[in-house]
Amino acid sequence: MNKNCKLILIMIIGFSHIGFAQEDDNDEETDDIGTETVTVTKAYTPTISDAFKIKTMPTLGDSIVLQKKKVEYSIFSVPVASTFTPAKGTATAVKKTPPPILYNSYASAGGGNPANFMAKFYTSRAIDRESGFTVGLDHNSSFGDIKGVALDNVYSNSEIGGSYTKRDRDFDWGVDIGAQHQLYNWYGIPDGVFTEAAVNAMDERQNYFMAEAGAHINVQDSYFENAELEYRRFWDAIKSGENRAVFKTGFGFPVADESLDIKIKMDYINGSFDNADLNRAANTVGIEYGHLQAGLNPNLTLLDDDFSLNLGVNLVYGIDMENDDGNFYIYPAVTASYRLLDEMAIAYGGLVGELQQNSYYGFVEENPYVSPTLNIIPTDTKYDGYVGLKGQLLPYLSYNVKASYTAEDRSPLFKLNPQNTFRNDDKSYNFGNSFEVFYDDIKTLGAFGELNVDVNRNFTLGVNAEYYHYSTETDNPAWNRPSLKGSLFMDYQIGEQWYAGANLFYIGEREDVATIADQTGIPSNFSAERVTLDGFFDANAHLGYRYNKQLSIFLKAANIANDNYLRWANYPVQGLQVLAGMTYKFDI
Repeated sequence: MNKNCKLILIMIIGFSHIGFAQEDDNDEETDDIGTETVTVTKAYTPTISDAFKIKTMPTLGDSIVLQKKKVEYSIFSVPVASTFTPAKGTATAVKKTPPPILYNSYASAGGGNPANFMAKFYTSRAIDRESGFTVGLDHNSSFGDIKGVALDNVYSNSEIGGSYTKRDRDFDWGVDIGAQHQLYNWYGIPDGVFTEAAVNAMDERQNYFMAEAGAHINVQDSYFENAELEYRRFWDAIKSGENRAVFKTGFGFPVADESLDIKIKMDYINGSFDNADLNRAANTVGIEYGHLQAGLNPNLTLLDDDFSLNLGVNLVYGIDMENDDGNFYIYPAVTASYRLLDEMAIAYGGLVGELQQNSYYGFVEENPYVSPTLNIIPTDTKYDGYVGLKGQLLPYLSYNVKASYTAEDRSPLFKLNPQNTFRNDDKSYNFGNSFEVFYDDIKTLGAFGELNVDVNRNFTLGVNAEYYHYSTETDNPAWNRPSLKGSLFMDYQIGEQWYAGANLFYIGEREDVATIADQTGIPSNFSAERVTLDGFFDANAHLGYRYNKQLSIFLKAANIANDNYLRWANYPVQGLQVLAGMTYKFDI
């Protein structure tokens, strides 16, 4: 044993003796302690062991140290078939309406009485993200027979057009082309005016042709804003032809907090008619015309929260190329608007004027029964002053009222041509069945009002009315201009598949002249008298059904009242017309 163990053993023996001695003393208090001889072999010398720190992992001094056996774990797995697929949790979202399916093309065709036919085609294609093109075709024709007239009333209109556009970061540009063919008949000869042999010898057909091309460019963040160039060629089957070229450009400049816009316009037109005016007895000399206009329109725009004012002037120099005569015109170009009650009442007004370029093409578009013997001159609109009030009374109800006063020199009016049986023209338009353009200086007082109801995207309704009072320099009536006009239109989306619409318009009385036959039956004895054409209503409606996303069927009705009213003197219109067809949308 080591020294420490020996010391501990001696101390235990010593304490044992003391304990036994005390126990004896307690038992025998009267006993004497007595005497005893103790022999000390070695004196006791105590020692203090060195201090040490308790270690976290003490070193074991035992000769045998138990070693832990390394335990290895293994899983005994058996594949089990399972159809359970846990779904990921997602937050509840508002159900979105899927976007409508849009197709880049459609075709439409239909037919009905009296021998009416229509066809349309349109496609819009994207070449890339910045450019694309469109192509469109449109055809309408009618081979009906109007009662009460001696000649056929065939009608046809066919158009084709295309465009290309290109968009860049700071500008966009494009080009357009188009062509058109129209067929009309000068059928305005009542039954019984001429003999059957004379009627059979007449060639009443007139063909119009048009070709046009144009280009434009729009620039962002530049003083130069835009430019546009248009050219149109228009001609007919009787050796009449017209060329027109129009160039427009615009510039914008900041002036303090306002803006100054400058517009430039060049308008050139020239043409000729192979046939002379019907007031001439002989068709020996044709008609030629040519006009050039150069215009400059500076305009300063002043804007405020509730007020806007455009201060401008329209400067035009017009040249009559055939007569070598030029004139300088100065027109006002001032418009303003003021918000009185937010969106409920907005007052507006203006005083503007222009030199309006008239054309053979424009007259035909308005009245296709004109004779190819017109005198083409521009209209001098000295001023057109107007004031009005518009706004939104309710979220779905808007209104607009306006009063105006206009002064025009050389304003064109359509008037029935006198009968001229001495002419031997290529076409039969000289029997009081075509119209001339009569120019007069006219001052017009007008009033206009309209209401529009737009309950939602599924229902819209609108109604408007116009009233005009004319004062002419010649004291003649304003030929074929009505004093009262009105219209009503409605569109209704009935659910997701059905849709319907209707429009009704009214044209008031007009003044014209008409050829009056006498009892002799001799055309040279016929007279031209002033007549009043009755006002008329014309009601049209359509109904459609969308069979699916691509195919729809439609039914259209025109002149529902079946009234053969006179739109122009001696020209009754077709009665009730019903046309049915279908439209198919697709992608190319």
